[in-house]
Amino acid sequence: MLNSVIMTGRMVADPELRTTQSDIKVTSFRMAVTRNYKVNDEYPSDFFTVVAWRNTAEFVAKHFKKGDSLTVQGRAEVRKYTDKDGNNRETVEIIADSVYFGEKKRDTSEQNTAPVPDDFEPIEDEFPDFPG
Repeated sequence: MLNSVIMTGRMVADPELRTTQSDIKVTSFRMAVTRNYKVNDEYPSDFFTVVAWRNTAEFVAKHFKKGDSLTVQGRAEVRKYTDKDGNNRETVEIIADSVYFGEKKRDTSEQNTAPVPDDFEPIEDEFPDFPG
């Protein structure tokens, strides 16, 4: 059987690094993943809880914050728990094996605005132009 998840999205809140009683590092965070199709002229997003352990948890806590783009590779797991009212519940979590940097947000204030010198002339090359 195969249980593999790869998704790219944005972190919804800053991750918080915790340590278990066994001295193992863990972090969990919510991730918004935009679908690749529109519904009513908008791209809907799905929200997932991602859990990272040990070195991966430390990496996430150190390098990511709310709004950052990231790619998570891992597996889906069902976690069973009892809520505060004593009801048995289940939730699906993504267990991250690897987390990668996604694309950076574009900062529109940092567009390439270098001035072009008045004496600028394009270089003529010896290669023919090909029809595009």
